[in-house]
Amino acid sequence: MGRIRLDAGRELRSRLAARLGSRPDAISDPLLCLHAYAAWGENFVDFLAGDFCFALWDDERSRLICARDQLGVRSLFHAEAGNSRFVGDSLDWIVSHAPADRDLDDYWIADFLSGGHSLDFDRTVYRHIRRIPPAHVLTFSDGGASVRRYWRLEIGEPLQYRDRRQYSERFLELMSRALADRLPAGRVGISMSGGLDSTTLAACAVRSTGDASRVLAECIHYERLMPDDEKHFSSLAARHLGIELQFRAADDLTYDPQWRSREIGSAEPSLSIICAHPNRIAGREQAGRARVWLHGEGPDNALVFERGPYFSWLLQRRDWPRIAEAAWLYVAAKGFKGWAETLRRYVGRRAVVHDPGVLPSWLDRTLVDRLDLAERMRSADAPREPRHPWHPRAVVWFGDPVWQSVFADFDFEESLAPIFWRHPYLDLRVLEFMLSVPPVPWAREKLLLREAMRGVLPEPILARRKTPLAESPRVQPIRTHGLPGLSRNDRLSRYVDIRALPLEPPPDPGLDRLIAVHALDHWLTQRAL
Repeated sequence: MGRIRLDAGRELRSRLAARLGSRPDAISDPLLCLHAYAAWGENFVDFLAGDFCFALWDDERSRLICARDQLGVRSLFHAEAGNSRFVGDSLDWIVSHAPADRDLDDYWIADFLSGGHSLDFDRTVYRHIRRIPPAHVLTFSDGGASVRRYWRLEIGEPLQYRDRRQYSERFLELMSRALADRLPAGRVGISMSGGLDSTTLAACAVRSTGDASRVLAECIHYERLMPDDEKHFSSLAARHLGIELQFRAADDLTYDPQWRSREIGSAEPSLSIICAHPNRIAGREQAGRARVWLHGEGPDNALVFERGPYFSWLLQRRDWPRIAEAAWLYVAAKGFKGWAETLRRYVGRRAVVHDPGVLPSWLDRTLVDRLDLAERMRSADAPREPRHPWHPRAVVWFGDPVWQSVFADFDFEESLAPIFWRHPYLDLRVLEFMLSVPPVPWAREKLLLREAMRGVLPEPILARRKTPLAESPRVQPIRTHGLPGLSRNDRLSRYVDIRALPLEPPPDPGLDRLIAVHALDHWLTQRAL
């Protein structure tokens, strides 16, 4: 039982060749997992990679083995009720089948109201239903339940190649492997802006398929809400690559004024509920063109430019040749224009006071005191793993519970339309490589991708700087249409002092916190708890 898509299937089949017979390629990924278990027992998960969650029953040993992939792309839930145990990839299924208490988890809800996602990997909105953390195996047997972590993201010393061209070549090689494991037999869709990450993904997909007609792209852009040149840059890339490109104006996708009256629900409270209806329409249209869609999540976090920690690490090691090389590469990569921008930034900078750990003023004070939420928010910034010596921010980001919220949003979209989202940059081979290249110079403005795409993508895209949105696209639609009224039921008042809520929608980031209140109220109203 489960959802299983494996990476590096050819290598795994080679390891299991003696068991698979004369037609190993005909063995499906779920059956491959069973063969791996038969060969290696409980250690079989050490040989698996991909997007998966599953439960495996060993009748001979009377044990149930439940596993979740390394990054947590797929979710797996479990609950106990009396002598029965329930495991499933659907939280709604667990709720409807397990006769467990439906008590809510106050910590989960407080985290959701404060930051949009839980700070713990194993919590769900229900206190007695748990989520198996990423990279963990949960085993039930006559001796009870046991859980173990089978994988950690471990990045050793930075990769050092004598020829800098090897970095681009290795990146393209690993992307080809990642895409080979994710491409369907027919057409594949790319969620493609005019930015570097998604256009690189499109170029690699064309390279892997060898047929540009199999690759289509959709560009989400804004026509009214804000200045937006994604349409221009994505068109440059599509023409250059020879792929089909369609545009979708997102101005009316970010907020549905009628969202509370839609018969759409989510397993847990979600900010995405306010745009679920337009996303469902868009998703069904996308599914009509391709069932599998690729997303460019990953490089923004893996290729964060950590110049200071990298040079500090080299200084501690007294690695003078590498320091000199890195300094020269940094100076050369930055160029005159980059140094001029740095000078202007330092001369004109102003102190900005922002404390993301401040709790919303409208949280119920009894809840805040009872759960000691102020301390919980402060401790959330403490690293869960030992600090990485030369790439600390990048490595820690991939161990943050926020990724569960990201993947949950993709799961929600898949529940609205018959499409499958896949993330080639988060293939462990690609991810570990991006994290292993020296951040100086390869992470500066994602030089790794720019060098790999030299001569493949148009020069204006390679020269384009990342341009974050000036504000959330939700701000203007919500100010125009307003948020619907709250139900003011007693369950919401356990968490929120409704009298303290702002009368007008605040700017970011306070707007998302206000949306979370409305999303929770809607969810509580829908659920018969």
